[in-house]
Amino acid sequence: MLKRSLAALAISVGIWTGSAHAETISVFCSPTEFELCTTVANAWKEKTGNEAKINKMPALLDDAIPLYQQLLASKSKDIDVLFLDVIWLGMFKNNLLDLKTLVPQADQDKHFASTLGAAKLDGKLIAMPAYMDVGLMFYRNDLLEKYGKQPPKTWDELAASAKEIQDKERAAGNGEMWGYAWQAKSYEGLTCDAIELIASNGGGTIISDDGKVTIDNPQAAEAIEKAKGWIGSISPEGVLNYDEEASRAIFESGNAVFHRNWPYVWGTSHQQGSSIIDKVGMMPLPVGKDGEKSSGCLGPMYYGVSKFSAKPEVAADFVNFIAGPDMQKMRAIQAALNPSIQALYSDPDVLAKLPFLKDNQQAFADSAVRPSGYTGTSYNRVSQAFYRSVHDMLSGGGDIKAGLNALATRLEKLKESR
Repeated sequence: MLKRSLAALAISVGIWTGSAHAETISVFCSPTEFELCTTVANAWKEKTGNEAKINKMPALLDDAIPLYQQLLASKSKDIDVLFLDVIWLGMFKNNLLDLKTLVPQADQDKHFASTLGAAKLDGKLIAMPAYMDVGLMFYRNDLLEKYGKQPPKTWDELAASAKEIQDKERAAGNGEMWGYAWQAKSYEGLTCDAIELIASNGGGTIISDDGKVTIDNPQAAEAIEKAKGWIGSISPEGVLNYDEEASRAIFESGNAVFHRNWPYVWGTSHQQGSSIIDKVGMMPLPVGKDGEKSSGCLGPMYYGVSKFSAKPEVAADFVNFIAGPDMQKMRAIQAALNPSIQALYSDPDVLAKLPFLKDNQQAFADSAVRPSGYTGTSYNRVSQAFYRSVHDMLSGGGDIKAGLNALATRLEKLKESR
């Protein structure tokens, strides 16, 4: 009897052990977030018993693209979870697992619709947001207060306040003051700046979700014409060669009233060496016309599961865990990474670290998406054609309407070379 009981116990233990067998998956993570990913992996292991092996991506994230392409083309089972830029989603969409039924709908609904929507391609949910970026407007709140100005709601109001404050500050002895520092260099950053201006003016986002080229329209021409008029007036001629860091340097040296950039500038502008500590305000980008949305360019990062993973359900569980409220809160507090989960924008612990989130929630909700979803592998060529054309319009004397017409013709060919 005792032997039979022990045998039954052994069998039941064997069954329990088998069902609780721990799995190991392989995860790519940004090199700057290795410690954060390790913290997440440890928390997930404690919760599930499963292990996530963290692999560092190249220091320059774009260098991961050929690595991903090689692994996915060979249908490798050596990698389960991929870390993805929003503009890579269209490129890799055919190699990513559909998470629609693997991530509970209630968990999906916690994220900003714009951020989650960027990962919904061809009727599938191919990734979950890790955190998000969006273009925002920084400004000298001390100077606006000094001259009795309110944070501008439209681009025209910004230009008027920028010019007035710039001129008065120069008259008071600061000959290096400019009204507005932004990014107009011929690179991906100009795609972001230009799409913000155009979308907020009712001009669309270059190519619509259904593949229609929309850039050739009067609202887009008006927005670019307006920006061109800023150069040499409220922005230096050098803005045509400014990227994020060059324009940030102007602002943090105290020589710009307004500055468009990503949320990280809130932190850098309050670090030692900045000339504007405790003098900075932040707001959603202005609109081009009343009734339009702020339209800051969406720049989130995602986690997706390789279609060739041998453990898809386990990998999807990890993705949902790392994208979930607890882990996003941890990363917001420890690394100032902006959550994609709306509820965290009123979380007192998060706001203690990132106080600007409370007043900028709408900017994250109303963001504009670059056309990487439809264009897929041709996105880089589409974006390059766009920012080079816009740069020529901003720096040259050609007709902007004619330039947009020529650009649209070129994009019609490029968009289909997927």
